[in-house]
Amino acid sequence: MSAQEPPRVRVLGIAQDGGHPQAGCMEPCCAPAWLDPGRGHRVASLGLVQGTQRWLVDCTPDLPDQLRLVGGPPLDGILLTHAHMGHYTGLLHLGPEAWAPSGIAVYVMPGMRAFLEGNAPWSALISGGHVRLVDLAADRPLRLTDQLQVIPWEVPHRGPWTETVAFVIQGPSRRVLFVPDIDRWEGWPRDIADVLSEVDVAYVDGSFFDMGELPRRDRSEILHPLVRETMDRLQSETLRSRVRFLHLNHTNPMLSPGSSAWREVHDRGFRIAVEGEEVEL
Repeated sequence: MSAQEPPRVRVLGIAQDGGHPQAGCMEPCCAPAWLDPGRGHRVASLGLVQGTQRWLVDCTPDLPDQLRLVGGPPLDGILLTHAHMGHYTGLLHLGPEAWAPSGIAVYVMPGMRAFLEGNAPWSALISGGHVRLVDLAADRPLRLTDQLQVIPWEVPHRGPWTETVAFVIQGPSRRVLFVPDIDRWEGWPRDIADVLSEVDVAYVDGSFFDMGELPRRDRSEILHPLVRETMDRLQSETLRSRVRFLHLNHTNPMLSPGSSAWREVHDRGFRIAVEGEEVEL
């Protein structure tokens, strides 16, 4: 492949941090995937590919499979959104017990840098030369190639250790939004409808379909927009067609193709991200 080919975004996983099936769960949402691994789902992540170059957006516990799915090794870098389990713990595979590469660029916001530098075993990846931290700044474009740049946008999301960012991924012809975690759309200074009008595809937080999958939880405790709430906010058919839900909790009925929730999402003009799908930028 030529390095001048347009960059592409590839979906490497669509599940929330614990994956699907999730450890310790033998309920109907996970039991079929324990019996048939083909019905399971990897943790949400994107791959960026241009020619022989490739990057990961978030480094999940499924790193070994996702590295293969993005076409590596080698790997040109990893961009991190925040320090919750499904978004950075795959870095452990870069240590001496596993892959042990040399100097992979890991792009981080200031809080993420401080967290990795200040806590083992992450600090050992740095001192051992396996990763090289590269600073990100909110709203400042990061150019990866002549045709590919990434812009971090801060979003409201529960801590406690680091800030959280979304990424706008921009190529010569298209822009893709990746916002796998956000507390509430209304808590973000950017209006989601305005954001969608400026991108071609948006991979957004679809953690929970509705409160029916969380019968013993209070809505105020769930710091994610429910999928039904997101769908109700967006009235434009054009904007709806740009949305791809991912980061789906193991309880989310949208993980089952053909389920009533899956059909409702599609009938209302939205989509659910599919592992392996690509967007040419």
